[in-house]
Amino acid sequence: MNKISTDKSQRVTRAGGYQTQLENYRAFHPAPLPPDPPIVFNEELLKLLSDADRSLGRLDGVTQMLPNLDLFLMMYVRKEAVFSSQIEGTQASLDDVVAYEDEIGAAENPRDVEEVVNYITAMKVGLRRLKALPVSLRLIREIHHELMQGVRGKHKNPGEFRTTQNWIGPPGCSLNDALFVPPPPHELTQHMGALEKFLHSEDTIPALVKIGLAHAQFETIHPFLDGNGRLGRLLITFLLCEKEILAQPALYISHFFRRYKSEYYQCLQGIRETGDWEEWLRFFLRGVVDVSREASATASKIMEMREKHRALIGGSLSSATAGGAFKLLEVLYQRPVVTINRASDIIERSYSNARKLVGELEFLGILHERTGQARNRRYVYAEYLELFR
Repeated sequence: MNKISTDKSQRVTRAGGYQTQLENYRAFHPAPLPPDPPIVFNEELLKLLSDADRSLGRLDGVTQMLPNLDLFLMMYVRKEAVFSSQIEGTQASLDDVVAYEDEIGAAENPRDVEEVVNYITAMKVGLRRLKALPVSLRLIREIHHELMQGVRGKHKNPGEFRTTQNWIGPPGCSLNDALFVPPPPHELTQHMGALEKFLHSEDTIPALVKIGLAHAQFETIHPFLDGNGRLGRLLITFLLCEKEILAQPALYISHFFRRYKSEYYQCLQGIRETGDWEEWLRFFLRGVVDVSREASATASKIMEMREKHRALIGGSLSSATAGGAFKLLEVLYQRPVVTINRASDIIERSYSNARKLVGELEFLGILHERTGQARNRRYVYAEYLELFR
């Protein structure tokens, strides 16, 4: 049974409780995982877990069928980065990020775009490091360092656990009237160490449940001065790949969290206030099912679209021109915005040849010019990009 007092600030549950600090504010002290008493797997939770496992398995199978998987994955990673950053208030769109990465468009909100690009870099670095290093405190600090480089929060000790108290609440609120105050800094090593131990403990907890518990616990500990939300969502991707639930990072669960942002925060807060781990897990698993099915459908549409456009090129262009068009088309799955100069580099032909080819792809409806300018024109593989919006 959860032990709940009538005073919210004194409430103690199986998730932990508040304690008064020397400075006379109350900070939350999370209980170590797994929850005690254990998670209650009722019929609804078991069904959601089964649906989530099945949906992830189908997603993994569909994405493995994609031609040149690495090219397609970049768009999945970008989408996750955009949505995760938007939860924190950034305004960058997928189009902004694609253009910024290719240095072919001046962003109206460069600081927001840079935060998303950092998220993409952090995910790439983390997935690469997972080949030699498990998800651990060391990896978490390394990824945070990448996440915060050169952006807002860059002066808040990137890669280092905080040494001062932080809190969550409306702008201008103080420690005493904050919505939530994470554990004090002198306890971070203890709490993060316990989380790391839980991640690698041998137990019978289903992997997806363990990942859901870990994400919520990380957000409760809030170990950094900035970037905790984004890093906590990156942690989900890293754990899915480390535990070989997904072979590749093709799940953008931040899409679901952003769509149901209020419920996302309410469920996390519900853990702290009443110890309701089950409600959070139901929400988390619904998200896994939702975005897995959506990603599987997107992957199937990508394959259909690719075959349609290859057939259109093969049936409409000369054999000499079609070779360059096929080559350009494959690159567009990774970088769906192109200029004439870049097309020239890709097909390794002259500028005039590239301009002619791009014009033919525009005529076929594969590329669309978006600037309306006579110079510095940008062409978008719009049908493909639309699948990720």
